[in-house]
Formats: sequence, C-alpha cells, structure tokens
Amino acid sequence: MSQPVDSAVSAVRTYIEQHRATFLDDLTEWLRIPSVSAQPDHAPDVRRSADWLAAALTATGFPTAEVWPTPGAPAVYAEWPSSDPGAPIVLVYGHHDVQPAAREDGWHSEPFEPLVRDNRMYARGAADDKGQVFFHTLGVRAHLATTGRTAPAVHLKLLIEGEEESGSPHFRTLVERHADRLAADVVIVSDTGMWSEDTPTVCTGMRGLAECEIRLHGPDQDIHSGSFGGAVPNPATAVARLVAALHDEHARVAIPGFYDDAVELTDRERELFAELPFDEQEWLRAASSHATGGEAGYSTLERVWARPTAEVNGIGGGYQGPGSKTIIPSSAMVKLSFRLVAGQDPDHIEKAVRDWVAGQIPDGVRCEIAFSPATRPCLTPLDHPALESVARAMGRTFGTPVRFTREGGSGPAADLQDVLGAPVLFLGISVPSDGWHAPDEKVELDLLLKGAEAAAHLWDDLAEHWQRVP
Repeated sequence: MSQPVDSAVSAVRTYIEQHRATFLDDLTEWLRIPSVSAQPDHAPDVRRSADWLAAALTATGFPTAEVWPTPGAPAVYAEWPSSDPGAPIVLVYGHHDVQPAAREDGWHSEPFEPLVRDNRMYARGAADDKGQVFFHTLGVRAHLATTGRTAPAVHLKLLIEGEEESGSPHFRTLVERHADRLAADVVIVSDTGMWSEDTPTVCTGMRGLAECEIRLHGPDQDIHSGSFGGAVPNPATAVARLVAALHDEHARVAIPGFYDDAVELTDRERELFAELPFDEQEWLRAASSHATGGEAGYSTLERVWARPTAEVNGIGGGYQGPGSKTIIPSSAMVKLSFRLVAGQDPDHIEKAVRDWVAGQIPDGVRCEIAFSPATRPCLTPLDHPALESVARAMGRTFGTPVRFTREGGSGPAADLQDVLGAPVLFLGISVPSDGWHAPDEKVELDLLLKGAEAAAHLWDDLAEHWQRVP
C-alpha cells in the first residue's frame, strides 16, 4: 500500500520548484561578490555583500533589514514579526563573508563566477555560507505562500555575520551591544552540514575552544652545551617534558581539574552515534592519517564530537638549521589548543592550565603564557522540544527519520547561546564533498532546495510545539 501524501510537503515542494530559477539567479548574483573578510583589499566587497543581502531581505518581505557596522566587517540584521504576539522568537545565524579563493589555487573555474554543472553550483561561498543563508529567503516565502499567512508563524530574526572566516573578532561585542534586539527563544545556525546525501542528520552541539602559547626562557642568550650543559636548566627540555606530561597512558588530559563539570555522553547518544554509517578506513584517508588514537574507552566519533582534548599545535626552540650547533637555547615555545565540551568553562580551563604549567617548570626557567579569546561549547539535549521540531522538519523534507551528530569544531554561534541564553540548533544541508575552504567549493542544488523546504516546515512546527519562555 502506498504511503499517504503529505499535502503540506507537496505544496511547499511545488512552490520551491516553481521559484527555483529565480532563486538561483539571485544567489548567483550574490556569489559574484568576493566578500573575503581576511583580505583588506576586499573590505569594500564585504560591505557590498552586506548591502546586497539587506536589499534582498527587504525584497523578500522583511520589514526590517539593516547593515550593522563593526570595527571590522559589517553584519546584516533582519526582523519579521509574527502576527501572533505569543509566537516563539527565532534567530537565524549565518555569515556572508567567504574564504580567499583564486583560480591558481587549483580551481577548475573562476571561484567568483558561479558555474552550474551536473546539478551542482561551483563557487566560493556556494555552501559556506551564502547558499545556506540564502535558502531562508526562499523558505520563508514558501512558508507564507502555502499557509496563506502574511507574516511568519514565528517571530523571525536573522543575524548574518561578516567576519566568521576571520575568526569573528568583533562578534561577541556585537551580540552584547544588540542583545535586546537579538533576544530569542531559540537560535538556528545554518552554517553546518549533514552526514551525507543519503543520511540526513541534525547536529546537536559543537565543542568550545581555548588556545594558548607558552614560552619558556632559560639563559639570557644561547650558551655552549659543552661548557654549561648538565649544569643549567634547558628550556627546550622543559618544553618537551611539559608536552610529555600533557596526557596520561590512557590518552586522557592529565591537567588536574580539566574534566571538572564536563557533560558525559548519554547511553542514548552513544547508540545514535553508533548507528551512523561510519567507515573508519575512509575517515582515515580523509584525515591523511594511518591509525586512529585518542582517549581510551571512546569510539572515533565520540572522541571527535563529544570529548574534550588537548593538542600540541606547534613546538619549537633552539637551533633548527642544517648541521649542528651545540647550544643550550635561551628559549623554547609550545602552542596548545583545548577543545571543550558542554559544562566546561574556558575560564576554569585557563586557570587549570596555568596552575599545571607552573608546577611543571623547573627553577631557573621563566614562563610566559598567553591565552587567546575562548569559544564556549554548546549542546542541546536530544529531548529539547525545539530540537524535535528541527528533526521533524528535516524528516518531512527528506521523507525519512533523521539521525543526530555533533560538530567537533568550534564556532561563534556559542556566543549567541552564552549572551542570549537561548539554545542553539543546527539546520544545514551541506555534505562533506562540498569542499568548504577548498578549491572547487560547490553545493548540491537539490539539497540546497531541500534546505529551503526544511525552513518552510520548521516555522510552522515551532509555532505549534514551542512554548515561549516567559
């Protein structure tokens, strides 16, 4: 017996297909703007990208669409109130800046001249993140057209950053400055992806990040290892011992207090991760590595998505030129990064690291530690009603129950959770083959349109099931 047809799904899909050509023409125009935030020469282009998006959102129907300046690149804010004053408030986050790109990097077409081939659009920003931002314009139009509404079922806000590819140096300050206007019951991040085209997934969280550089100073200058070796402390040896002490024999971080308050995986989450069609050998090839490793007692996906880590990002000191130079170097350094999971506070981690390092350094060696601004982790429980709405919207779009993942990396969306006190959810359709940050970045056009479908369904579902926080 055939399955009953979901009339709402059919109506949304029909609307989106009817408006596909215009949508892609508009996206092509936006992708032609080389909004590379990392390169000062492109600052006017980033501003032009923001102006273009604000105008496009106004044309979509948003009563408010503004360009918000920062000391760096501008962001775009838009707002469309629901006709229901009790409707949930939803803030969509994305970014309109892109990574640098040039034909000589290995592109087979001009990176800022979008090319459609085999139902894929190739261009810098096609997936990361202009395409995934822009599907919301088509999604909200489909939502209105198929429900007969004149305003969304939710109070819809958008914040589209202009510096994400440059580390979001001004993002938190921007959010704090406009916290009243950005206030929301839930944040939807559309700067993410799915497991694969055949396995639609919803991400439930991402790790935080703390980084530091440690510099050790011994003698006031490089000195002769024959005259002084074995009689004064060597800062390069001290750095080596510091790194060796970073983990125990089970690959757990050995810094006292590091795991304080870290939220453990639930049995259900471990079951869901295990259901994913994970090919470890294929993953190793993507990692250009030859064996897995890490904290004992956890699978590879659990280690990457849901466990905190300490990594050595760089280490150096002393003579590194050709031949030999028999010295005790005057200084040595190591760069460390710590991926954090829900419950871990970056300030606590910084103090724990500083205390641990102080106890590792021998007399006669002076230590300097510099921490970069941290990114907090975020995690939404599997039974959260807003997450259930995202899963249902994706499920209706793809015609199958979705699975759940986490993100091993870190991003500025956690600042929204921290400042606004709203849960962060992820709605994205990009797949690993899209090649973010790489030559020939592309987006699968069928999936891009499914992103618009999912957004159209999501606003109705949230309005039906979400209870506003008083």
